[in-house]
Amino acid sequence: MRADAPSRRPPALAAAAGAAGAASLAVTGCGLIDGDDQTITMVVTENAPFQEPTEIAEELLEEDGWDVQTTYVTDIIQPNYTVDNGEYDVNFFQNLTYLLQFNEDHDLDLEPILFMFEQPSGIYSQEHSSLEELPDGAQVALPVDTANNGRGISLLARAGLIEVDESKSTPELSVDDIEENPRSLEFIEVDQQSVGTVYDDVDAVFGFARLLAEVDVMPDEALIIENEEEALPFAMTIVAQPGFREQEPEKYQALREAYHSDEVRDWYQEYLDGLLTPAFDRDIDQAWEEANSR
Repeated sequence: MRADAPSRRPPALAAAAGAAGAASLAVTGCGLIDGDDQTITMVVTENAPFQEPTEIAEELLEEDGWDVQTTYVTDIIQPNYTVDNGEYDVNFFQNLTYLLQFNEDHDLDLEPILFMFEQPSGIYSQEHSSLEELPDGAQVALPVDTANNGRGISLLARAGLIEVDESKSTPELSVDDIEENPRSLEFIEVDQQSVGTVYDDVDAVFGFARLLAEVDVMPDEALIIENEEEALPFAMTIVAQPGFREQEPEKYQALREAYHSDEVRDWYQEYLDGLLTPAFDRDIDQAWEEANSR
């Protein structure tokens, strides 16, 4: 299966996405678990790097005799609740750090079971060709969610535009931790999926490379971009209830073989000329332990 070209349609805003996702889950999520050990239920974000690899994995799973039931949504809240309450076996929409923060904020104990892909994220500008050109009072858009907010702040600090509380790790940083802001940068917080829609309206945005690619802005246009070490805690994951691998070893093994198959790897290599890097060989247990020890 070849990767489709990126959509030109702007991503949905958080409120609309949340309402649509919640409605979708409410309608289709009930009664999926029927005790059949050959059934795997999944809730996946309705976005090409998640949906199309899932469709490949579904075909492989069904060839091996699994009954796969998948719901696609645009919401980034309800999928965790539906896995936590047992409506679905797994979800696929979030990075490692978002999951950690979500668990803390909502008193959940979900676990990542598979790494899927890494994506370079950085700061982009339609108007300025370097960070040094940002004027005093420049508006910089950052993701509003805590897990990604600090990524843009950390990059600006690395570039020397601001100074931050160095005792805090990147996922812990927020605009409240900025200690020096000599250019009086103004931070505009937006839903992580909508950075492409505000790209033309602000001086700079922090965004995921795949979302900027949807408005024809590619990683080589970034003013500054995360290195591999900075990006790993934000690699995308498949998530389940705690103990899923031990309690459902056949399901886990089947999911791992399908999602980490050569067919899925090939899809990522073709999508946007290999923009997204498969993280199949990364040690998710070690990364999760390190994330929880911060």
